[in-house]
Amino acid sequence: MSTIPFTSKCNNYTSSTFFSYSLPLLFPRHSFTTSINLSRTRIFCQSQSKIRRFSPLLESSLLSGNDGVVSDEWKTVPDIWRSSAEKYGDKIALIDPYHDPPSTMTYKQLEDAILDFAEGLRVIGVSPNEKIALFADNSCRWLVADQGMMATGAINVVRGSRSSIEELLQIYNHSESIALAVDNPEMFNRIAKAFDLKASMRFVILLWGEKSCLVNEGSKEVPIFTFTEIMHLGRGSRRLFESHDARKHYVFEAIKSDDIATLVYTSGTTGNPKGVMLTHQNLLHQIKFYSDIVPAEVGDRFLSMLPPWHAYERACEYFIFSCGVDQVYTTVRNLKDDLERYQPHYLISVPLVYESLYSGIQRQISTSSLVRKLVALTFIRVSLGYMECKRIYEGKCLTKNQKSPSYLYAMLDWLGARIIATILFPIHMLAKKLVYSKIHSAIGFSKAGISGGGSLPSHVDRFFEAIGVTLQNGYGLTETSPVIAARRLSCNVIGSVGHPLKHTEFKVVDSETGEVLPPGYKGILKVRGPQLMKGYYKNPSATNQAIDKDGWLNTGDIGWIAAYHSSGRSRNCGGVIVVEGRAKDTIVLSSGENVEPVELEEAAMRSSLIQQIVVIGQDKRRLGAVVVPNKEVLKAARELSIIDSNSSDLSQENVTSLIYNELRTWTSEFPFQIGPILLVNDPFTIDNGLMTPTMKIRRDRIMAQYKEQIENLYK
Repeated sequence: MSTIPFTSKCNNYTSSTFFSYSLPLLFPRHSFTTSINLSRTRIFCQSQSKIRRFSPLLESSLLSGNDGVVSDEWKTVPDIWRSSAEKYGDKIALIDPYHDPPSTMTYKQLEDAILDFAEGLRVIGVSPNEKIALFADNSCRWLVADQGMMATGAINVVRGSRSSIEELLQIYNHSESIALAVDNPEMFNRIAKAFDLKASMRFVILLWGEKSCLVNEGSKEVPIFTFTEIMHLGRGSRRLFESHDARKHYVFEAIKSDDIATLVYTSGTTGNPKGVMLTHQNLLHQIKFYSDIVPAEVGDRFLSMLPPWHAYERACEYFIFSCGVDQVYTTVRNLKDDLERYQPHYLISVPLVYESLYSGIQRQISTSSLVRKLVALTFIRVSLGYMECKRIYEGKCLTKNQKSPSYLYAMLDWLGARIIATILFPIHMLAKKLVYSKIHSAIGFSKAGISGGGSLPSHVDRFFEAIGVTLQNGYGLTETSPVIAARRLSCNVIGSVGHPLKHTEFKVVDSETGEVLPPGYKGILKVRGPQLMKGYYKNPSATNQAIDKDGWLNTGDIGWIAAYHSSGRSRNCGGVIVVEGRAKDTIVLSSGENVEPVELEEAAMRSSLIQQIVVIGQDKRRLGAVVVPNKEVLKAARELSIIDSNSSDLSQENVTSLIYNELRTWTSEFPFQIGPILLVNDPFTIDNGLMTPTMKIRRDRIMAQYKEQIENLYK
């Protein structure tokens, strides 16, 4: 039987916890069997008292038993579980049907699971402020592990299982993580060799699956635990801690609100990785004020399918569990069936999901009989017109105009819209009864779909509004925990991302002078508020570049703020934020994934057939490119026998095919591939304004010049 020491240091003490446990090794040289004997656990300390960090409300019994003042105010994220357990106790908190074993947990069970996992981490030697990499996908065990880590005062470093080995390894090492929690044995088998050679791991935790599925390779002896074993260790230790006089040997130190809770890495980790440091206070701001956007009630059901390491999904999950709702975990493959099966009240997702639902509806309509197709399309056109008029008389139409229209003009505009809407209303209601009700049943969510992580396409937004499905669009960044603005049900202005979240300030500045611009003028969006990150981990220069001395974060996005009007069709739009695109190069796909185009462009430029290239795809399903072919194209076509050796003519189709092959060849190593391409004959030059005097390509001008052709690429 192996006796493994785990040593931790914290301020003025050093403690070594030795426990008798037949540890299976990650790379075993012998056969081992598992046995846990917590009765033989011995704790040795060089000082009389040890410091134990904890979440004040979650483990409030520690304070009450040590002459501390217990407050019901949340100081850390894990504190929400104590409040929820007290309020909702035996109510179902989550359903996770697609993992083995399937799981259903009440709020009380969820709180106990988090406490058990946290205590299990303490048993195996995790100390406050140490970093643990949590590389896994959405599941109930991800949530328990995430909150258990936070509850000990440790900092988790999150990423999904589909990331490349290189990316995961870089994040692990850059963050100085001491251990690894992974989704399952299959994932660890994929990364084990690289981590064995290039990373230092104190232990590994498997959230799902058994150790028998691990491949025995490598040379390092690293203890490995299953999720169940960590829970068992924690449960036994909690019993001992509560039944003995063990507490008198500890000095209890509450985790502070401004302590770092998690590191979330943004895109670009192949160069200089940027680990966003989010504190408990940052995340608590989101939990406390999401209710202004989503008025969730006890008993509401949410469907969860986004990766939890995405700040948007993560903060939303924390919020909804503080409201007493039940969450059902689903997958992309099962989304359609689960929408019908579980009939959720809300769906929190990225624009791509709503685009897919829209495409599915359009596809179903187009394959219907001619009569049904004509009826449905006519109804939709009428409803689109009705909603347009409704927005006008309700004063919810966006405009960049700073001045309000005259009272007389506003009245006539209102009257005209009201009359047309009245005429169209009966047909709209008939459409709801005959057509839209069936669509609602298929879509599933009855209250609202919350869209974030990218821009919601206007045609999708207007379509769902027309058929009576509420979509609320939001805006945020990882650096802001993430939400900074969102559309409310009371002011759901199409085309905007709504009003700022409480205690959040926006301003628009000129990109060249930095001058603050008035409402209606387009510029760089800057934001300030309590949800703003603590900074980039080990990267003070990047932090100082992103956040100025007054605490304003440069979002890197172009947008404007709607002016306040006293009358007219925009009278209820004042103060809403409109985001028009990225000022920096990062492309955000409609799936919410970030892509740095420069690396793809540099790789593609290695081709002798490509003279210039600009990767595109902002708010689209996939990447595309605007390409200026090289003169070598004709020669290559002859060599490949695409055209006759004496021919000087090359069709557009042939050129496109050649460029596609080149792009596949030179960018195959990247996780994102380029899809549709637009070929242009005129190079980007300083003279035509498509390059700067320092020979940098002006992406925004290229996008503007070829806007129509680019839109056609994605149709």
